[in-house]
Amino acid sequence: MVRTLDIIGEKWALLIVRDALRGSSRYSEFRESLGVPTDILSARLASLVDSGILEKRPYREAGSRERASYHLTEAGQGLRVVIAAMLQWNDRFDPAASGPGSVVVDARDGTHLDLVFAAPDGRVVAVDDVDIAPGGGGAWAPRARA
Repeated sequence: MVRTLDIIGEKWALLIVRDALRGSSRYSEFRESLGVPTDILSARLASLVDSGILEKRPYREAGSRERASYHLTEAGQGLRVVIAAMLQWNDRFDPAASGPGSVVVDARDGTHLDLVFAAPDGRVVAVDDVDIAPGGGGAWAPRARA
């Protein structure tokens, strides 16, 4: 988790990824949507490019100088599940009085979706029945459940 938070754990970085998932790709779009100071936006975009979350692509509009647009890489697209989990958590535990700002839907038909834990055989596992266990690179031991 620490390695992931080093990349996307800063508020503006995560909001940039969210906006990229919503279709933003230009500096001006991020700036307008987020209201982030320009120096911070530039630094976060560069950091996300350096981390392999975004890639820069040059573009030029007629009569203008060349600029860069920012597009999610495969690693950036992989953060879709992280953003969706955060939206789902927020809607359940800290909902806005005006309703959700974003909802997770099937891109084909707009059906509302919920994230679930599923076993390799397709069986859905309830959240209360999910544990976090040590992995091969972990140096910790699980504590007994209360």
